Amino acid sequence: MTGELLLVTGPPAVGKMTVGRALCARSDFRLFHNHHTIEPLIEVFGHGTPAFTVLNEEFRRRVVEEAARSGTRLVFTFVWAVDLEEDAVVVSALVRPYLDAGLPVSVLELTADLGTRLARNTGADRIAAKPSKADLAWSDAHVREIDQQWRMATDPDHPSAADAVIAAITATGGAHLRLDNTDLTADDAAVRALAWLDRR
Repeated sequence: MTGELLLVTGPPAVGKMTVGRALCARSDFRLFHNHHTIEPLIEVFGHGTPAFTVLNEEFRRRVVEEAARSGTRLVFTFVWAVDLEEDAVVVSALVRPYLDAGLPVSVLELTADLGTRLARNTGADRIAAKPSKADLAWSDAHVREIDQQWRMATDPDHPSAADAVIAAITATGGAHLRLDNTDLTADDAAVRALAWLDRR
């Protein structure tokens, strides 16, 4: 059976969706970015409500299950608060369909400094795909708030709840890469990521 899951993680406005699009343009991966589920659920239930949270997780899980079942090479982008055990549980469940099917799973962590991310936060493509970010004053404040509230990148010198999940992924033959894309275009980051995947 064919198929592969690439998790692209990192803080808000780091370029996950844009890099994901560039990856898919150069390969047979398909993009499933986090706002594919967020935007319609916000319209119906509002962000962060119990119904929003339950359905957001369920819709994502079901898409990944069907992608694994159909042998799809899937890029899924999301913000991972690496210190939160509940996020580790959600990610473990998310990758399970691919792992159970014996399909490869890899993790690409994107990082960039706050100034770079605030500049990227105003991009027209980002706002078009994520209408909830259209209020730029709110969106910038949100990027800063999340930056203060959570750690969104692993660090070998500072273990996190995410490390056990990533270790389980790499134990099955998957890979994990931290990529600082502060000074990289999305195309450059995609080329590097695909070369890294080919070297596994």
